[in-house]
Amino acid sequence: MSQTWEQFGGQVVDGNFPLLQWLGGSESGAVFLTERHDGDRIVKAAIKLIPAPENSELQLSRWRQAAGLAPAHLIRLFEMGKCEVGGTPLLYLVMESAEENLAQVLSHRALTPAETRAVLEPLLDILGYLHTQGLVHGHIKPANIMAIGDELKLSSDGLLRTGESAANTLVPQADAYAPPESLPGSVAPVKGASSAGDVWSLGMTLVEVLTQHLPVRDAAGQGDPELPPDLPEPFLDVARHCLVRNPEDRWTLTQIAARLENLSPVREIRPAAGPAQAAVRPQAMPVKRNSYAVPIAIGAIGVLLAAILLVPKLFRRNSETPQAPVAARQEPVSQPASSPREPLMTEKSAEKGPALRPAADGTAPGEVVERVLPDVPKSARDTIQGTVKVTVRVDVDPSGEVQFAELQNRGPSKYFATLAMQAAQHWGFRPPKVSGQNILSTWSLRFEFTRAGTTVIPTQEIP
Repeated sequence: MSQTWEQFGGQVVDGNFPLLQWLGGSESGAVFLTERHDGDRIVKAAIKLIPAPENSELQLSRWRQAAGLAPAHLIRLFEMGKCEVGGTPLLYLVMESAEENLAQVLSHRALTPAETRAVLEPLLDILGYLHTQGLVHGHIKPANIMAIGDELKLSSDGLLRTGESAANTLVPQADAYAPPESLPGSVAPVKGASSAGDVWSLGMTLVEVLTQHLPVRDAAGQGDPELPPDLPEPFLDVARHCLVRNPEDRWTLTQIAARLENLSPVREIRPAAGPAQAAVRPQAMPVKRNSYAVPIAIGAIGVLLAAILLVPKLFRRNSETPQAPVAARQEPVSQPASSPREPLMTEKSAEKGPALRPAADGTAPGEVVERVLPDVPKSARDTIQGTVKVTVRVDVDPSGEVQFAELQNRGPSKYFATLAMQAAQHWGFRPPKVSGQNILSTWSLRFEFTRAGTTVIPTQEIP
């Protein structure tokens, strides 16, 4: 069916929503990039298509109820209805387009304790709101924790009423995050969707964000999951009380929040990271094929974006180390256009001449020693009109490796912004010196994409 979904690209749903780009899907549904009118503006959105179920009105009523919810930490739902595409009867749902999701951050690194707390707090708020409304999220997991700009948001298209069975909905059935009482053959006292089930899934997610791995579940299905003993407190305590087999014995959201209050804010000091581990900004969080996060890449259908994420401010590294004292501008680096896909092109600037010598006082500017240019397939390059400009700001540690990257100017295309972010994290630098000592530095890398090739202009920032 996924091939059929992809072939729907270019058609218009309900006379209003063009299917601009297929973002992914499964047998049960697909998500496309689309546009919608917001007053006088036309804005990007995501549109979900599912085969029309036997009781279409019931599903539409669930979506309408979710659309009426106001909290800022829920993905907003806009238009919905019945349609027919390619002769197939479908339901459609137009929703806010998240940029990335937490699952993609975890594919590169675990979160720090401070980042984990920053994620947990809004999740507790929104789950508390839903539970007071008689609703249950039903599928808490990293892929459904998204980001838009600097805000974390939770998916809202699969909400359940308390006590409702997921078997009667379009919510994916039990997965690795599902509570034991939802599994076949369970004799648990709580049946159907429940707040306790959300707590279990939250506990599984908590362990994963700190370790990049889910806890090991009891193979016999009788005991609680095995937790990593080195999980930092208070998260170990929270996870232990969330992942209790009997739902009636699990902590409530209030108890979780109270336990978190015992965690004092800690200034984060990150170890130096290599290019493959560079911290990046979930400014919004690349997407799993069945998630609703939207990498915007008009005209580049079928190009798989690298799993490098842009991270919210809550994940930013906070460093008070002095920055480089001087600014140094490098000559642009260019990549000619090419038809076939090629690996990232790397150029060692050290081959061009000797390193800058420190002044008598031991001060020297920084210097680029390794440039990496994005791999842009011809199909994407041919969509460029004029010049697409993207600026990436990178923090460089005293060893010359990129430790943190964020977009200063994303330009008109999320696709090319993502390519620039991917390449920027692999640049190498000779760090500036003060009194003979290497220090941190900050650089702006301006990527200019044209049909003829790619140019990058690096500039060291003045602190």
